[in-house]
Amino acid sequence: MTSFLRSDRSPAVAVWLLAMAALVLAMIVVGGATRLTDSGLSITEWRPVTGAIPPLSEADWQAEFRQYQEIPQYEQVNRGMSLGEFKAIYWWEWAHRLLGRVIGLAFFAPFVWFAVRRQIPRRLLPRLAILFVLGGLQGLIGWWMVASGLVDRVSVAPERLTVHLGLAFALLGALVWTALDAWAGWARQTLPSPWGRRALVLLALIFVQILLGALVAGNDAGFIYNDFPLFDGRLLPEDYAGQSFWATLAHSQGAVQLHHRLFAYLLLVVAVATGAGAWRSSYLARETKLLAVATATAVVFQAALGIATLMARVPIALGLAHQVVAALTLCLAVAFAWRVRRI
Repeated sequence: MTSFLRSDRSPAVAVWLLAMAALVLAMIVVGGATRLTDSGLSITEWRPVTGAIPPLSEADWQAEFRQYQEIPQYEQVNRGMSLGEFKAIYWWEWAHRLLGRVIGLAFFAPFVWFAVRRQIPRRLLPRLAILFVLGGLQGLIGWWMVASGLVDRVSVAPERLTVHLGLAFALLGALVWTALDAWAGWARQTLPSPWGRRALVLLALIFVQILLGALVAGNDAGFIYNDFPLFDGRLLPEDYAGQSFWATLAHSQGAVQLHHRLFAYLLLVVAVATGAGAWRSSYLARETKLLAVATATAVVFQAALGIATLMARVPIALGLAHQVVAALTLCLAVAFAWRVRRI
């Protein structure tokens, strides 16, 4: 077996992890398309192995279609749809699940290869093992989410969608951070300054805003109150309060959209202040300053894109763009938070 080129770094592992991050980003995009096309409930069974094979005959397609016809979404939303229309939504969900299987294989096989060749820095082995477990857990959470829409609902539960999407973004951020660690190695000197905390606060705010956006998506709240900055001409949405605290927090269309908007204002202020402060700082390296400014710029652009998406009533192209830019913004914030701790 070959030895480490250096005990705490491996550029090859870093490239592999960045490729994994790209696959997770693709998964987020396909998942977004699946949601926006209302395709997520088209496959009503979870078959981790045999489910990789799509229907191969007319009889197979009819069997899948009959299973879909038994759930509330067909009865209440898509009753009378043709087999051809069913195939269109089926392929989105099948592609989403297939990509999940591809990601699992693309992580496991290189991990074993690098581990056998002792090219993975020892300090990263536990972290990579945790990422693999979380990736497998994501499949279970995905089915838990889908199952919520097969009985008594015509769509998945918003809070389960939020957990599923939140874990996907967490995995994306962790892969980027770990790739940077693998590329650069252990930090020889860290910065004893408040910038590390500021960068982590900004990263946390971006992640929370993504979760709030997931609640908006799960409640289809982007299809109402399509004016800005008011809510159908009002300062606050008329239907803000639900029947309980949880109903308001997770299931009220007016509430989830208001929370997403208000948190966006907070995030904008923090991001711009952080970017401006970093640029003026004499303590930070130029590369770190550029990452801070890039993150702040991405937050501003994402806010503008979110307004455009809302006012256009969430067309698929804009909805996907809004999700992609959220992922890229998170990656920039991760890179900034990682870089700000190093000289």
